[in-house]
Amino acid sequence: MIRIEGLVKNYGAVEVLRGIDLEVPAGELFAYLGPNGAGKTTTIRILTGQTRLDRGSATLNGFCISREALSAKRQVGYVPQLNNLDRELSVYENMWIHGRLYHMECRTLKQRIPEMLEYVGMADQTAVLGKHLSGGFQRRLMIARALLHEPRILFMDEPTVGLDAGIRRRLWTLIKYIQENGTTIFLTTHYIEEAEFLAQRVAFLDEGRIQVIDSPKNLIARQGTWAIDRFSREHMETLYFNTRAAAESYNDHHDDRHTLRRVNLEDAFLALTGKRVK
Repeated sequence: MIRIEGLVKNYGAVEVLRGIDLEVPAGELFAYLGPNGAGKTTTIRILTGQTRLDRGSATLNGFCISREALSAKRQVGYVPQLNNLDRELSVYENMWIHGRLYHMECRTLKQRIPEMLEYVGMADQTAVLGKHLSGGFQRRLMIARALLHEPRILFMDEPTVGLDAGIRRRLWTLIKYIQENGTTIFLTTHYIEEAEFLAQRVAFLDEGRIQVIDSPKNLIARQGTWAIDRFSREHMETLYFNTRAAAESYNDHHDDRHTLRRVNLEDAFLALTGKRVK
């Protein structure tokens, strides 16, 4: 559904993307992870037609984004990092304008808008102005709007940023439901547990290059199963163990300050790049 080969993007003398290669099959939820400045948003901007690539190629559902830009854009729904709802328009009006921009017929919109608002749990809020919605419902509306024209691919650039943990987890359920209904999802996030919970595969991006692509389970298994974080005045050190018994045995012979926990996806990223995702 998504194919990228040798993707390069420069901003002046700064090489932001340095030859990205990846494929995302239909129906997959794919997470694209990396620290700030790694090139995540630039990749999404190129794939959604907002920024031109310098070298390489990319296709969306078989349409080349350089030669068949309009057809490629029709395959895409986009939930940006920043809230771009019209605050002075109602929920229904925000949806209607989006549909008309995609040349959807009025009779189709009259049927489709209630369906999508029901889908995201907002059927009773059609008349509410955008500025009066909570942060969680604003995100739900942005997702409903992105799905209105029935795209094959949904790009989500940090869709839960700034939301509290409870709302974030409710949106995870919605995102997973969308994917299970056949939509291919390309997700960026700074919440490492979000990728670990949602994604079938993740890519670790660092300094404009993909370091590895694999399932969260396989990437975590590279480090072990249990981790001990040792604290000192100067720094924190993390040690990894394949069994809890081995970790507890270490604890029995050391009395420094420490925390025992399970290995997570951020451990795998940190071990590979020396950096944290956030």
